[in-house]
Amino acid sequence: MAHKTDQAMKAKQMAKPKIGKEASLIVKHPLSTEKAIRLMESDNKLVFVVDNHANKFEVKKAIEELFKTKVTKVRTFLTAKGEKRAYVTFSKETPAIDIATNLGMI
Repeated sequence: MAHKTDQAMKAKQMAKPKIGKEASLIVKHPLSTEKAIRLMESDNKLVFVVDNHANKFEVKKAIEELFKTKVTKVRTFLTAKGEKRAYVTFSKETPAIDIATNLGMI
């Protein structure tokens, strides 16, 4: 029984974003590669390079805070060069193309 309790406590800790990191320190910059543009047009996603120590919850909170939008999903990926990328899916109400236009990507 102690094992299940430990798992439940760890899940609660992971669900809470760590306090103290600013959104501008978590999100470094957006990527505008061919693949990122294709994802933006087809899947309503944007790709950002983020801090290596930031988790998905922190990235989600930072994106929502910076762009005042609703984020549905965040997936992270570590590249071979050692940088962390976040694939951010936005809600249907906010098209990723609008956010990219505001950022000057398009």
